[in-house]
Amino acid sequence: MDEQTPEQYTLRMPSLELPSAMHASIWHASKGSKVVEGDRLLEVCAGEVLIDIPSPATGTLLRRLVREDDPIDIGQALAIIECTGS
Repeated sequence: MDEQTPEQYTLRMPSLELPSAMHASIWHASKGSKVVEGDRLLEVCAGEVLIDIPSPATGTLLRRLVREDDPIDIGQALAIIECTGS
């Protein structure tokens, strides 16, 4: 589940039933980018399966906490978004 403060979300890798290890594949937003709730932020690869991770909030991407090709675990923090409304 995403952690929420009044002004920020910490996006975490959701629980998925996948047989393979996961890694960050492609970021679709860079630090400082404006994002809209539901927009695709990150593509995660698990074997031959690609999963789009959407933004949980509208705002600004403050930090990307994983780099492309980094391994990812369930529940791991992926990004921090400063909220500007929904």
